[in-house]
Amino acid sequence: MNTRFFAHTLRAVLGVLLIACSPLFAQNQTLKIGVIGPFTGASADFGNPMLNGIKLAVDEINAVGGFLGRPLELVIKDDKANPDEGLKQSQALIAEKVSVVVGFCNTGVAAKSLDVYQTAKVPLIIPCSTGSPLTAKFPAPESYIFRTSARDAIQAPFVVNDILKRGWDKIAIFADKSGYGEAGLQDVLKALDAKQVKPVHVARFDVGVKDLTEEMKAAKAAGAEVVFSYTVGPENAVIAKSKQAIGWKVPQVGPWTLSFPFFIDGAKEAAEGALVVQTFIAEPSNERRASFLTAYARKYPGKRITVPVAAAQGYDAMYILMYSMFSIRDGNVTGPAIKAALENMPRVYYGVVATYDKPFSTSDKDAITSNMLVMGQVKNSLITFAYPEDAKRNLIVQRKQQ
Repeated sequence: MNTRFFAHTLRAVLGVLLIACSPLFAQNQTLKIGVIGPFTGASADFGNPMLNGIKLAVDEINAVGGFLGRPLELVIKDDKANPDEGLKQSQALIAEKVSVVVGFCNTGVAAKSLDVYQTAKVPLIIPCSTGSPLTAKFPAPESYIFRTSARDAIQAPFVVNDILKRGWDKIAIFADKSGYGEAGLQDVLKALDAKQVKPVHVARFDVGVKDLTEEMKAAKAAGAEVVFSYTVGPENAVIAKSKQAIGWKVPQVGPWTLSFPFFIDGAKEAAEGALVVQTFIAEPSNERRASFLTAYARKYPGKRITVPVAAAQGYDAMYILMYSMFSIRDGNVTGPAIKAALENMPRVYYGVVATYDKPFSTSDKDAITSNMLVMGQVKNSLITFAYPEDAKRNLIVQRKQQ
């Protein structure tokens, strides 16, 4: 579905709702939507694409009437990839009486703020953070925490299945000591245990480490055939360069963080060939994705999307929210009403990452399932499909496995 066709469809639906509901509230009264993420600092390379994707969706939605004639107004807060700042800005969003919040890229930052949204009964939709515990902290029926990114609990088994299929069963794991690294490590260990495989070496390191040569030598001595990395920043490049420094040419694999500039630009030739899980690869493999990439390039000319996954998931998160709110016919935009709407989205949204047919429910707050994942590979400083069959499969946008 191209942008023009989608806009026509959205305009038609909103027109019907406006006729039915226009007496209920004043035209042009904005609907406040909070957005939080790392827009400056170390994680801005993926925070800003998320924000840009959200802004692009909001521009399109406002162009065809907003929500029942009410323009969407973004209230944007920068968490600076700092948990304490994230908590402070989350509290500020609640104080500003936003109806719903879209955001977070760093698992540790998100984790410290979850109670704020749950207590206030303000839905939070997470388009980037992938730490498995985020959507598991509260009992699903009561939880106000939703997610449109691929949690590590599905990314880790996806990578494990791929590397075992390639015949690599001697695995070294390199994980940082952050909340993200710890949760990811546990997901990898669980996935390996399910296949009755034990890692030959596990290395833990502090965020900010500059050299891992000695740990890499130990992994090599243990007979590892592949290095599975779980960290979010420049440390991924440190892993690649440390491997390069000892002349060890085994592959590096990992979750979506291996698609970040921290790794690709930081490691340069040492990043070449790395395998990375993706929900979206920035190639016009079908009409929806071509339309999104064209619209993004038009709105942000001359800028390469530093992390395309973040942009696409942010864009889809905003449309999932809007499609869900089609079911709110009386203008009631309280947190509980929006939560119920998200859990019962009345229409299918043909998105960029996936086809969303009931992405959430009272028992499931994660929109992405493993069939939506593909294995990407770093080639010439870009991410492309690791397998030709994935490129072909990607012509058909996947639906959630129920």
